[in-house]
Amino acid sequence: MKISEILKSNQVTLSFEVFPPKKAETFEAVRSAAKEISELQPSFISVTYGAGGSTAGYTAELATEIQNQNHVTVLPHLTCVGCSKEQVDAMIQNYQENDIHNIMVLRGDQPTSGPIHTDFAHANDLIAYIKERSDLCIGGACYPEGHVESYNKKEDLKYLKEKVEAGCDFLTTQMFFDNNIFYNFLYRAREAGITVPILAGIMPITNAKQLGRSVALSGTNVPERFKAIVDCFKDNPEAMKQAGIVYAADQIIDLIANGVTHIHVYSMNKPDVAQGILMNLSEILK
Repeated sequence: MKISEILKSNQVTLSFEVFPPKKAETFEAVRSAAKEISELQPSFISVTYGAGGSTAGYTAELATEIQNQNHVTVLPHLTCVGCSKEQVDAMIQNYQENDIHNIMVLRGDQPTSGPIHTDFAHANDLIAYIKERSDLCIGGACYPEGHVESYNKKEDLKYLKEKVEAGCDFLTTQMFFDNNIFYNFLYRAREAGITVPILAGIMPITNAKQLGRSVALSGTNVPERFKAIVDCFKDNPEAMKQAGIVYAADQIIDLIANGVTHIHVYSMNKPDVAQGILMNLSEILK
């Protein structure tokens, strides 16, 4: 099923993200985690793509298994970095043969050690290429606080609109920990003429190191309220895990109460975290 069709519903949609293994010997553990998350019956599951295409084969394999064995709509990722037109053509054919109707297109992180060849400089180039050659439903990324490489937020929205005009059917935000940042971004995006569905991306932080890595990579603002939670529980792993799940669930509850109906959770291959969030939302999502 196309995710664009799922997002037409007036009901709340809740989706989760998994990432493929880097090595074959860990595939079974990832497969098991994906199966458990699938059993929670999310609206769909996205499957990430390793830096420079390093997990491309595993992404396709895991996505196909989730779609055809676990029977959950899937959204495999694809990045520009390290990607050739021939690879994209083969991937489109593979997904069509396996009844996969969606793809998440990202530029990807630039390599830190030497250049990597790519036929696509920007996500909108790859989006347009896929749109011309298939009827896949295409998702893209957006940044409520502005992309770290953008000169300012106005310029960032300009490029985001170009991405949508290239054929992007929906957008998913980078993680944020302050809902007011998302509400402000949503208002500015609509004012700029971006009308496609925008999913709110929520990252449950279940350990202090995870927060440090997330902030370092994205530059995401961390509210004082959440900093206090991490400072209080960082040395108690189970308490930090519970607090992180509750904080994420509280964000989602606030989003739903303010009319945001499409939410994507970066569940990091952790079925217990995904389940914990659902338990906190059990009556709300009925």
